[in-house]
Amino acid sequence: MAKETRYKMSEERLKELKEELQYLVNVREKEVAEQIKEARSFGDLSENSEYDEAKTEQGKLYSKIAEIRNLIENVEIITNSDETDKVGIGTIFTVKDLEFDVEDTYQIVGSQEADPIIAKISDDSPLGKALMGHKVGDTVEIDAPAGRLKFEILKIGK
Repeated sequence: MAKETRYKMSEERLKELKEELQYLVNVREKEVAEQIKEARSFGDLSENSEYDEAKTEQGKLYSKIAEIRNLIENVEIITNSDETDKVGIGTIFTVKDLEFDVEDTYQIVGSQEADPIIAKISDDSPLGKALMGHKVGDTVEIDAPAGRLKFEILKIGK
C-alpha cells in the first residue's frame, strides 16, 4: 500500500483553502457551465472555438477543485512552536551567512504555506530542516546544490 501524502499547513491556510473550494464549486463552476451553454448556442461544435475554450476552462476548474479537495482531505495541521529559544514551526529567526556576511530573516512554516519571496520557508526545505531545533549562537552547515553553506543563528522570536 502506498504511503499517504500529508500536507502540512496552519488552520488559517486550511480555512483559506475551504473558502476557495466553496467559491470554485458554488460560483465559478456555474459561470463555466454558463459559458459552455452559451458557446453551444453558436452552432457547429466542431469549429466552435468558444466551446473549446469553455471546455478547456472547465477541465482546469475540475482539476483545481480535485487538487484542493486532496489537500483538505490529507491535511496535517501544524501548530506554532511554543518554544522561543529554538527554531521551530512559526518562529521568526535571523541568520547570518558566514561566507558572504549577509543577514536574512525567515519564518518556518508548513510546506503548503512556504513562499521564499516573502521569507516563509518550509520545515521540509534544506534550510528549514537544518535549522529546526537550533538555538541562538549555533552555527549550522547545510549541503546545498551551490555547495556547503554555513549560517549562524542570531535571533529567534515569534
